Amino acid sequence: MNYQKLLTIVVLAIGILLFNSPIRAEKAVTYNTVKIDGLDIFYREAGDRTKPTILLLHGFPTSSFMFRNLIPQLADNFHVVAPDYPGFGQSSMPKVGEFEYSFENLANIVDKFTQELNLNKYSLYVQDYGSPIGLRLAVKHPEKVQALIIQNGNAYEIGLSENAQFLKTYGETRDPKLTETIRGFLKLETTKFQYTHGAHNPNLISPDTWTYDQSLLDREGNADIQLALFADYSSNVKSYPLWHEYFRKNQPPTLVVWGKNDPFFTVNGVEEGYKKDLKNIEVNYFDGGHFVLEEYSNEIAEDIRNFFVKQKIK
Repeated sequence: MNYQKLLTIVVLAIGILLFNSPIRAEKAVTYNTVKIDGLDIFYREAGDRTKPTILLLHGFPTSSFMFRNLIPQLADNFHVVAPDYPGFGQSSMPKVGEFEYSFENLANIVDKFTQELNLNKYSLYVQDYGSPIGLRLAVKHPEKVQALIIQNGNAYEIGLSENAQFLKTYGETRDPKLTETIRGFLKLETTKFQYTHGAHNPNLISPDTWTYDQSLLDREGNADIQLALFADYSSNVKSYPLWHEYFRKNQPPTLVVWGKNDPFFTVNGVEEGYKKDLKNIEVNYFDGGHFVLEEYSNEIAEDIRNFFVKQKIK
């Protein structure tokens, strides 16, 4: 047998082994739906349930779709679960009069979701809206939270940029002019802006992101849902002191992966907030924007793996 034939056989054998390996099965993402309070809650899941669980909580205006690249990158080392909230992604979208669209209620749904899936220990990966939802879970169940991973998820007034100041008061004023401005915020141009503004290389960001998100925002009745949540955002600001108390009392190991060019949530919230309240914290800034995961999923996945090894989280 000559060398070339031997090399071909070896390569084929390796390919067969890789194709049939258990890692391939773990990396496979499943797309599932579970009933919570009569609503269909869609979620993506991958990995071995015996490994540490990471609960991935998405922001606005997206869904678990934002984690489509990260999930298979983490699946070898973790059990990863990413739900869509009511009114987002593939989950049920009851009308405003049929469901209370508040951050407290969304957190209650996610809490019941974790119970339905028997997630008794988990780390929270939070971004944007995922932060107030996840931190409500952490305050309610500190014994369940093994670590925090924070990607452009604000928890401090000092972290709100000038563009985000309206979030503190809109719920109380319901200013008609501001309402119209916010409705404009739900248009394609702004959805694209959220993905591309501050990006190091916008050509790395797939247009599928804002196109998919916009198709869901454009559903009849969804604008009313988003307005209700914008109005309720002031409840998050009022909860900031409670979350800071949770940080100081429980000191969860925390990894911050932050797009430093975010037009809404600034690094001040990290430097003057998280860093002051949390002792066991690692901060990694990236030259990116609000959805920094779109550009740096490989680097963020590596940061997560290294962080869990250092923290000895099992």
